[in-house]
Amino acid sequence: MRLNELNVGQKAVVVKILGHGAFRKRLIEMGFVKGKEITAVLSAPLRDPVKYSLMGYEVSLRHSEARLVEVAPVTDGSSRHRDSGAASLRTTSEPAVANDVYARASRTINVALIGNPNCGKTSLFNIASGAREHVGNYSGVTVEAKTGTFTHGGYKFNIVDLPGTYSLSSYSPEELYVRRYLRDETPDVIVNVVVASNLERNLYLTTELIDMDRSMVIALNMYDELKNSGQTLDYELLGSMIGVPMVPTVSKTGEGVDRLFDTIIRVYEGRDEQVRHVHVNLGDDIEGVLRGIIDIIKTDRSISQQFSPRYLAIKFMEQDREAEQLLAHSAFYEKLLQMRDNGRKEVERLRDEDLTSAIAAEKYGYIDGALAETIKGERTSSATRSTAIIDAFVTNRLFGIPLFLAVMFGIFWLTFSVGNYPMEWIESGVAWIGRQVGDLMAEGPLRDMICDGIIGGVGSVIVFLPNIMILYFCISFMEDSGYMARAAFIMDRAMHKIGLHGKSFIPLVMGFGCNVPAIMASRAIESRSSRLITILINPFISCSARLPIFLLLVGTFFSAHAALTFFALYALGVIMAIITAKLLRRFVWPTDETPFVMELPPYRVPTMKATLSHMWSKARQYLRKMGGIILVGCIIVWALNYFPRHDENNTATIAVETESIDPSSDSYLEMMGKAVNPVMKPLGFHWRATVAAIAGIPAKEIVVSTLGVLYTGDEEADDTTLGARLTTPPAPGAAPDFTPAAALAFMVFILLYCPCIATVVAVTKECGSWRYGLFSIVYNTMLAWITAFVIYRIAVMIL
Repeated sequence: MRLNELNVGQKAVVVKILGHGAFRKRLIEMGFVKGKEITAVLSAPLRDPVKYSLMGYEVSLRHSEARLVEVAPVTDGSSRHRDSGAASLRTTSEPAVANDVYARASRTINVALIGNPNCGKTSLFNIASGAREHVGNYSGVTVEAKTGTFTHGGYKFNIVDLPGTYSLSSYSPEELYVRRYLRDETPDVIVNVVVASNLERNLYLTTELIDMDRSMVIALNMYDELKNSGQTLDYELLGSMIGVPMVPTVSKTGEGVDRLFDTIIRVYEGRDEQVRHVHVNLGDDIEGVLRGIIDIIKTDRSISQQFSPRYLAIKFMEQDREAEQLLAHSAFYEKLLQMRDNGRKEVERLRDEDLTSAIAAEKYGYIDGALAETIKGERTSSATRSTAIIDAFVTNRLFGIPLFLAVMFGIFWLTFSVGNYPMEWIESGVAWIGRQVGDLMAEGPLRDMICDGIIGGVGSVIVFLPNIMILYFCISFMEDSGYMARAAFIMDRAMHKIGLHGKSFIPLVMGFGCNVPAIMASRAIESRSSRLITILINPFISCSARLPIFLLLVGTFFSAHAALTFFALYALGVIMAIITAKLLRRFVWPTDETPFVMELPPYRVPTMKATLSHMWSKARQYLRKMGGIILVGCIIVWALNYFPRHDENNTATIAVETESIDPSSDSYLEMMGKAVNPVMKPLGFHWRATVAAIAGIPAKEIVVSTLGVLYTGDEEADDTTLGARLTTPPAPGAAPDFTPAAALAFMVFILLYCPCIATVVAVTKECGSWRYGLFSIVYNTMLAWITAFVIYRIAVMIL
């Protein structure tokens, strides 16, 4: 816990100081060292600052300063003493042993993984922590911090995988997120993950971390690619030159990971001889201006706790917005502004270029000089040649787009055709389980609920698990191989026509898997207007939750042209997204703030383990839904469809007269469906279809489970599939509830209408206002009704 969380009267033991530079040194000098007992004495009338007792004297700290001191609480009844000079804690209290708490806390290292997009941070995080986060070979996969815990070398590691970023400016959401994390959380050691075969570009971020003056280790990731390229790197010499130890790693195989964390322990304990603080010299003219600004920042302790004065001064010189806001609290802000503005003018006059470019040029010059001393040999990478050869085809102006469309069509064909076989096996298994359970249980509501509600409802959805797995396998392979970035590249011109750019294409393709992470991936788009438009059109991309609905109805009514029907449905979603994007760009956000800049990583052959792991993680999420929201939804739908029960005598009379009973007659669900159905009847919907669509608002998978409940219960139809029951007339001489035209309109409506609750929450969160979530609900539903109406009328005439 942090010192500012200590209640008045509570005691704790200092574990570590998380502050920076002069602030940290000052606290240590005042006795804030590990093992020392500190007590919160009282708060000021306005609750800030707080008076603490330490080493027989009292000291006052603000909450902002106390937050940078990590402590371990000491419970009542415990005492401590030093043993032979060691800073260890002893206690005589049995209930809570304070020395155990302190020992655990002091043996904990907080590590942050920082690096460029596509540098292998998430792979390293996964292999170190045992987590199973998705790894994609393009920018923007990691859109928020992921945490993991593991032990190594007697230490507990809390490891955080931060979003990929090219610098620590306030340009993109990722950069802001990473910088604020470093400011607020102050990790003990930063692991700067760099691509060993592309150090010139990757080390620019390293220079910014050096400016921060933080404890750091560099992981030379994908080191096997450097060795295969024909070059050699004297990484020990390079590490000594920049004052940061370097460790070669291959995160996909785990090579070098243990050595990396051994080095982290040495850096944390202050035993690594390579660690030293260096300054990346920016030239006499810039350094002269910086020195004056740094001297002023050092005098104000309140603004130099989290970041080094040099880093703040450089960012202030670059007119970084957040740096300006931080320094605005200084009493010398006006003087700083005057020094900065005069210095910028002078530097730009001497160099004939803007100051930001001058700083970047100096840093890249520093990197070039260091690499010239440490890298030998010419780069003759087979991976580079292979990438060039593949790109000659997949990004070709003639073949690029047709090839991408062919790939997507092939994915849909595999999803339906190959997945159809295991789907039939699971469907037969579910039917067998239903029959066995029905034979073992006595007649009554409980048997009906289990057989019709749970097995019939959940079983109707779980049969599509193989199709979901095939879809995610294909998408994961595209992402991991690097082809997804090429798809964005070849689609940039088309995206530009609708007011977006190629970077928006990646979240849209991710939407085929799930709209929620796809919306979160939109954070990688620097332009706010493009990011908002991409978020708002993403729900039109058909996610895997809609796939079971399409598989059911396409397999029932359009099996002869299944792949083509699938492709047409997905294309319709894309067309509606394009129309919406054009409208938003035309009337809401007429200008795009930033150009299209995106890294095209080299092609890499995805490991089968990583691809299967990603596929299975999505399958687990799907199965968890079966036991969660879908199970609850099935029971609720069954109960509404089962009750109220009819009077037995009256039912018997009706049975004699009609020789048949509709088990759902006058149920609550039927009453609700018929009340709403006049709105949906122009689309060809039966009241059961209307109920299924409404039930799908929380989660689209519930649509199929609802149909499974509504069309289950006829003992004579127990051996028939759900698709067959959909086409069976409810009574002799009556028309079936679903016709090909009605099925097509139903699929179009489900494709386009309001997103699931999780997606609406994601839209609201990422856009920063509930108005965007409300817009997504209202606009999407209106568009869905109009489109489904038009398609139904056309289909009636044709089919």
